[in-house]
Amino acid sequence: MKLKTILMAGAASAMMTSAALATDLTIVSWGGAYSNSQNEAYHKPYMAQNPDVTIINDESSAEAVAKLRAMNEAGNITWDLVDVLASDAIRLCDEGLAEEIDFDEELAPAPDGTPASEDFGDLIVADCFIPQIVYSTTFGYRTDIEAWKGKEPDDICDVFDLETFPGKRALEKRPINNMEWALLCDGVAKDDVYDVLETDEGVARALAKLDTIKDQTVWWSAGAETPQLLADGEVAIGSTYNGRLFSLIEEQKQPVKILWDAQVFDLDGWIVPAGLSDERKAAVMKYLRFATDTQRLADQAKYISYGPARKSSAPLVGKHATLGIDMAPHMPTDPANAKNTFLYNYEWWADYRDDLDAKFQAWLSK
Repeated sequence: MKLKTILMAGAASAMMTSAALATDLTIVSWGGAYSNSQNEAYHKPYMAQNPDVTIINDESSAEAVAKLRAMNEAGNITWDLVDVLASDAIRLCDEGLAEEIDFDEELAPAPDGTPASEDFGDLIVADCFIPQIVYSTTFGYRTDIEAWKGKEPDDICDVFDLETFPGKRALEKRPINNMEWALLCDGVAKDDVYDVLETDEGVARALAKLDTIKDQTVWWSAGAETPQLLADGEVAIGSTYNGRLFSLIEEQKQPVKILWDAQVFDLDGWIVPAGLSDERKAAVMKYLRFATDTQRLADQAKYISYGPARKSSAPLVGKHATLGIDMAPHMPTDPANAKNTFLYNYEWWADYRDDLDAKFQAWLSK
């Protein structure tokens, strides 16, 4: 009986120790096809190697800046790792809400030994931002609209042409990208867009152009909305992330094509919230070293058509995990798709985002 008691006590102690060592990581991302690609490429393999870790998915990235500000003010950081746009990362860095990262010390080198900082190269746009993917925001359009009389849009300004291409539009409920496209289609040269947008007159000009399609526009906040609106035939043309459109076209087989003209290149990646305990930060950094290595970034491209941020990952991009199709032609960076791209200005939006958000929301409410 004594031996049995000792064994039971030992088992109980082991269970308590195991429970004490168990780690929950709350990882914030965007949901949909993108979160699924992270789950398959990063989360599941990591949890398989580390059975004491449970990853909790939170789909609040669209509200990351506001929520992290509130958490910091309350002194209660409940997120461990957050997926954000590069422009939002710059704001979070500037406000001291994200930890600086020593790339070469804390992240894995490339397989040939190239330091992480060189492997990511120019895509490191902030000291606290670890880029994962290059993606684009662009337009999808239905191919079965009779009123278009067999024509298909091939120019970004076709979005503003309600006569040739009648039907509802879907645009994101924020100024980013919409203001740039509006100015391009109001005759502003690509290189001058941000100089013009920096003025009150330029903002008014962009909003006036958007006014021409405002009453035909459905405004979206979540990336899943435009694909659903297109699938349901509720809009004829809509902006969203190219990976969402890939899923709609190749996986769901909807009668939709991508309008690549003036696609806006952007970066997405990780920030570590400032204010984590040493224990929580150590657990996050262990995960990050795994999830941002060369193979893992290449693996993500098996599930979604976003280009990996590491140079060493590009040659490892192969076929889609389930569809079996070559993924390279579906990347926004493919030469056939990147004939006319618009380069997003991260620093400009970091400086002007709050002001433009307020003006845009005021215009929307009119």
